[in-house]
Amino acid sequence: MKLRYWVCHTLLWITAVTLVGPRFSTAQSSSDNQRPNIVLIMADDLGFSDLGCYGSEIETPRLDALAAGGLRLSQFYNTAKCHSSRVSLLTGLYCDQAGAESLSRGTTIARQLQHVGYFTAMTGKWHLHDEPTDHGFARYFGHLSGATNFFTGDKTFRLNGQPWNDFGDDFYTTVANTDFAIQFADEAITQQQPFFLYVAYNAPHYPLQPLQKDFEKYRERYVTGWDAIRAARQAKQRDLGLFASGTITDLPRPHYIPAWTSLGESDQRWEADRMAAFAGMVDCLDREIGRLVDHLRKKNAFDNTLFLFVSDNGACPFDRTRGRELMPYDPESYWTYDTGWAHVGNTPFRYYKQNNHEGGIASPAIIHWPKGMTAKSGSIDDTPAHLVDIMATCLDVTGADYPESVDGRAIEPLVGKSLLPLMRGQASEPHPYLYFHFGPNRALRMGQWKVASLRSGPWELYDLSKDRNETHDLAAQFPVRLREMSAKWQEVAEQVDRLPAKQRQPVSEENQDSNFQKNGK
Repeated sequence: MKLRYWVCHTLLWITAVTLVGPRFSTAQSSSDNQRPNIVLIMADDLGFSDLGCYGSEIETPRLDALAAGGLRLSQFYNTAKCHSSRVSLLTGLYCDQAGAESLSRGTTIARQLQHVGYFTAMTGKWHLHDEPTDHGFARYFGHLSGATNFFTGDKTFRLNGQPWNDFGDDFYTTVANTDFAIQFADEAITQQQPFFLYVAYNAPHYPLQPLQKDFEKYRERYVTGWDAIRAARQAKQRDLGLFASGTITDLPRPHYIPAWTSLGESDQRWEADRMAAFAGMVDCLDREIGRLVDHLRKKNAFDNTLFLFVSDNGACPFDRTRGRELMPYDPESYWTYDTGWAHVGNTPFRYYKQNNHEGGIASPAIIHWPKGMTAKSGSIDDTPAHLVDIMATCLDVTGADYPESVDGRAIEPLVGKSLLPLMRGQASEPHPYLYFHFGPNRALRMGQWKVASLRSGPWELYDLSKDRNETHDLAAQFPVRLREMSAKWQEVAEQVDRLPAKQRQPVSEENQDSNFQKNGK
């Protein structure tokens, strides 16, 4: 495990002390009398570089403060897609291994923590089968759907298993998710129970519908365009020490993204506004997380709360805007941004949501636990880790068990590894491999090596210890390694996805939805 530390940014440390509190220096193990609360936060379609502490110009002081007082992971992975990431997050298994959205071959963090006396609650986006209250959550507020209108909601909203439609004129999902998260935390505190709180914000997933004040704040921020913003983010990432020296190569803009200077004035205005809408939603997300943090501090519950923050996939390149005539804060609007800004969101990587190159699967990940961590505050750990590790981590810090069966049905053995050693500045148990598969996109990581295939294309091979953003394909140079790793992917696919040999072959691109351009590479 290699740790690289913040270069001295005085303003950041002032923010950390002000918004989070003093740096921690003592540890509390899971064997202590007071078990930790856990707040697990998942953002939706947030790219690797969309937080200030990961290189962004978007103002995210509250998450930056958690990072400055805690730990950031620079090689943390999701599954490249909304629903599959939620399956892996909750079960500690790969998506199809767990029974996909049914969760039929796994259990959940909530279910296991209930068995050891935890109050379990969730707010936000579910996007799986059944309802959260069927899978171990005693309390739930949110929507079952994969996307929703931020101002008017939809028919899938639930409160503790019952339909909920109390959408007033001031309703906004990001705020409502925090309101109920606070309410559920208070209930647990009143009952003197440790709590597991899963807050699955649907921001900044499309439709891009920011509050007006947040949109106006950023409206002039992006007039310089996506080329300049990506370059600025990459420069900031170097200053922050996110990557080992020499492992990131400046990538040329993909041919399917036009140069900013080639756009007319009206198109530049439109594109800048679309990114301003996205940035405003991220700003609000950060502010609401800060409101939850502040409330727990007021309740004297902050110091012994383990915060885990992740994103479900890389930035989304789908342009599904339905008209430009309405401003994004109009409840009838439906804005998205397009590939140019998704390329910015995934700085410094290639490709996007659904793809298994780093741009689709690399996630920001922040861990903060004042009473339970001894790793140096503000440190960056480059140990490869994955959403499947969250279950193992929660079990480790709470003393809960992982069962062989649930309600009489056998479940799959846990895949994830606990991240608790990283919180203590120690090496964690390495994964023998990390497996990725979505549609025609495939990848496998083993140590520093990774094979990846885009849209049923040929396998590519990368040495991520020297080339983190996958610019130098070594397939021709190391054919034996390529053959061994691609064969390993097939072997794991049979075990994990339970696919017959024919279905393990990559499907034809013509049968897949285009996710940036049909022939774009």
